[in-house]
Amino acid sequence: MEDNLPVQLVHAWDEYEIADLYRAGGWWKEEYDPMELRNLIHGSFLFAVAVDPKTGCAIGMGRVISDGVSDGYIQDLVVMPEYRGTGIGARIVSKLVKKCLEMGVSWIGLIAEPGTEKFYMSLGFSPMDRHIPLLFHGDP
Repeated sequence: MEDNLPVQLVHAWDEYEIADLYRAGGWWKEEYDPMELRNLIHGSFLFAVAVDPKTGCAIGMGRVISDGVSDGYIQDLVVMPEYRGTGIGARIVSKLVKKCLEMGVSWIGLIAEPGTEKFYMSLGFSPMDRHIPLLFHGDP
């Protein structure tokens, strides 16, 4: 099934479809404005969507944030629940990595959710020994 679902790099997409993907990932708050997703997509170095050709709707996405020179960070990889386990997520990551490398961005990192390590390791990623991901929560 996954071979029939194209993965495209885009500069814009239907905001409500992208909001649905963020909901599927558990990352959406209803007070968010879907129209802000235009800026999110436009501000990303790369933004990929997997599309169901029957409906034309996005059923998966992922993006890279980067300066376009050195480092790139994969973020927001999600596939709609009914399409998970079909290889779409791997195809999205592979498309993003390939394009980064083509554009000269060779340091590509991500922060994986617990339990997804094997998935990312199968795609060439490895844990970063002696590194701890941190998130800002207070006053500097």
